[in-house]
Amino acid sequence: MAEASGVTVNRSAEAKPAAGSLLYLDGVTVSFDGFKALNALSMIIAPGEMRAIIGPNGAGKTTMMDVITGKTRPDEGDVLYDGRVDLTAEDEATIANLGIGRKFQKPTVFESHTVEDNLLLAIKADRRPFAVLFSGVREAEQARIDELLALIRLDGLREKPAGDLSHGQKQWLEIGMLLAQDPRLLLVDEPAAGMTDSETAETAKLLKEIARSHSVVVVEHDMDFVRDLDVRVTVLHEGSVLAEGDLDTVSANERVIEVYLGR
Repeated sequence: MAEASGVTVNRSAEAKPAAGSLLYLDGVTVSFDGFKALNALSMIIAPGEMRAIIGPNGAGKTTMMDVITGKTRPDEGDVLYDGRVDLTAEDEATIANLGIGRKFQKPTVFESHTVEDNLLLAIKADRRPFAVLFSGVREAEQARIDELLALIRLDGLREKPAGDLSHGQKQWLEIGMLLAQDPRLLLVDEPAAGMTDSETAETAKLLKEIARSHSVVVVEHDMDFVRDLDVRVTVLHEGSVLAEGDLDTVSANERVIEVYLGR
């Protein structure tokens, strides 16, 4: 291990297979009171890739995201970001600053503030007094907010209190707040939960647009939504990868049918 720019860099031989990846998990194990929430989990996410993660309750999906974001430390295994940064040695704040953003299933927005102000509060910018003296900083922020509002389908609602948005619109706003922090990798937990059919379809389009310039990992139970994403799917079961491939391939896997999809 070596320190660089305040983060721990893995320079061991084990880091070599991670070269070229954005996220690399190898042999990751997490136990809680003897129960293995993750059991030698291995997975690679490439730069610019969107991946869907599916699996039954208790498969390890949430624990996997907890490990990636520094909330939970693994008992064993490697978790490398950008092919070299050892995420197991960093705290949650440092990992967020490295460019990993996480959206939980339940949207969390500042309900008494407008949609636009929510994005302004989240935007990654220099807030020092010297910086804000220059109108260019403010203009750059406003341009970014305008861009985000258009992307998340809320341009016409910028002055609306966030608390007055529908559930789906709050989900979009929180995704916009996450994007305002300029992450390279987004972890999105069940974005379609509680949405109307039209909101679900629009959310799939939104995530596909985001994936043009970001890596995205989507945990989801809605198979129609996963099909709309049209991406590689990883199926987790008992803390390990059970199957990987496109949705048709994993849906035809007998073990996946047995433990998750049913007949």
